[in-house]
Amino acid sequence: MTEKTDLAALLGSRICHDLISPIGAIGNGVELLMMDGSIRGPEMTLISESVANANARIRFFRVAFGATGAEQRIGRPEILSILQDLTRGGRLQIDWQGPTDLQRREVKLAFLLILCLETAMAYGGRIRVERNDARWVLVGQAHKIRIDADLWEMLSNPMAQVEMSAARVHFALVPDEMSRQGRRLTSEIRETEIRLSF
Repeated sequence: MTEKTDLAALLGSRICHDLISPIGAIGNGVELLMMDGSIRGPEMTLISESVANANARIRFFRVAFGATGAEQRIGRPEILSILQDLTRGGRLQIDWQGPTDLQRREVKLAFLLILCLETAMAYGGRIRVERNDARWVLVGQAHKIRIDADLWEMLSNPMAQVEMSAARVHFALVPDEMSRQGRRLTSEIRETEIRLSF
């Protein structure tokens, strides 16, 4: 299973790498057209916002689904930039309270869990991410939380039989990543709050 997961991570890295340059070029082109002043209007604003959103998602996915080496690090400013761009104009807020410099593979796991929380918080809400000496805690709070019990069971029971879709693949990746990092996930699910720690 590790070999397949590593291939999936390499595939994720490749796709993100190959998409980031053309999306960046489109963004630069839109910016030049807007600076020129010849083309303005809601259409250009929509294109510009869509390019920024796609760029943010790809940067986030590159960390969540991409390959990571044991020694790779990622700084807090980069994490905050990714999360701010990702949530700009959306219904979900993410409050990242972590050290200044982290192992990229730990952040990968936190990002995968953010995706799990986002799935349950389809109507928006707030996610707080904290990292103390040895433990991560993610708390998602929303007025309306939608839980698919089978998916959430998969996080702690990799043998659970769940029909998987592309939109929910992060649930399948979490147990393998936990195992690879020698960590164990605990979760508490309430009516308006989900608490995850590892």
